Amino acid sequence: MVGFDAKNKNTLDKKFICPTCSMILRDPIQLTNCGHRTCQSCLPENILTVQCSQCQIETSPNNIKIDRAFLNGMQSIPIDCCYCEWNNIFGNYQVHIDQYHSNTLQHVSYDGTYVWKITNVQEKISQFVFVFHVYMSLYLYLGDAQSERQISIYSPPFYSSPTGYKMCMRLYLNGNGNARRTHMSLFFVLMRGSYDAILKFPFNYKVTFCLYDQTPHQRHIIDSFRPDTKSNSFQRPRSEMNIASGIPEFVPLAMIQQEGNPYVRDDTMFIRAMVDFNNMENALLRYALNLDPGLPNHVKQVPIQRELERRV
Repeated sequence: MVGFDAKNKNTLDKKFICPTCSMILRDPIQLTNCGHRTCQSCLPENILTVQCSQCQIETSPNNIKIDRAFLNGMQSIPIDCCYCEWNNIFGNYQVHIDQYHSNTLQHVSYDGTYVWKITNVQEKISQFVFVFHVYMSLYLYLGDAQSERQISIYSPPFYSSPTGYKMCMRLYLNGNGNARRTHMSLFFVLMRGSYDAILKFPFNYKVTFCLYDQTPHQRHIIDSFRPDTKSNSFQRPRSEMNIASGIPEFVPLAMIQQEGNPYVRDDTMFIRAMVDFNNMENALLRYALNLDPGLPNHVKQVPIQRELERRV
């Protein structure tokens, strides 16, 4: 878990900002050899020395502990909630978040990847089929092309970094356009974010989707696409979200509707989106997606780097 976000974090004294995650310090740790602080959760685990991300000076883990005096001094700093209009002091911020925004926080990801848990899959498919037939009836009765609509669901938003792109997924369980009733369609949506003014546009990073095989066989369905930088979908968002773009024929419907299939278990499926900022080759990308999703990203980077060196 990274530090705390807030609307006014950029106006606070920099000593309250973690140099690793660029958020307000959570459980601040002081590195005794240099005096700088970082979030306790931003420290890598199981290493011999901790290198400060601000000055690169190393400190032994044995000489690190939560700086409670500094934490006490943080309690009175002013905070503007990043999720609503609440403003108060830092000492009351965690209580406010727990009471009003804990459902929001469980969906936040700041590393350009997101695993979307979709429950009640068959019920959602049935609902979409019912709505589709209603609209088709209106279309045939009224001759109104606008009555033929495809129904979709959106994932919670996720981010490329604490100050990065804001994104989400859009899923048509019964397909969209020419893929309707034959495939599940999955799209990427670029959303308007707080830091768009300083980000690079058009967005031109490869996006990969993965439907997880929930058995030990790990025969995940993986597909990628590269943004069309001329498309409005990948320009700086001027409204809440851009037009979705992605893979209309992501998975055949027959595959996920087959009894005993490995992709829908207990009426639940898991879809992962991954923005590839390192321009991985497809084989290495597949290797990365097969790593345990439960591992922290800094842990997964070690075997990925070893695999890259082996391939080279």
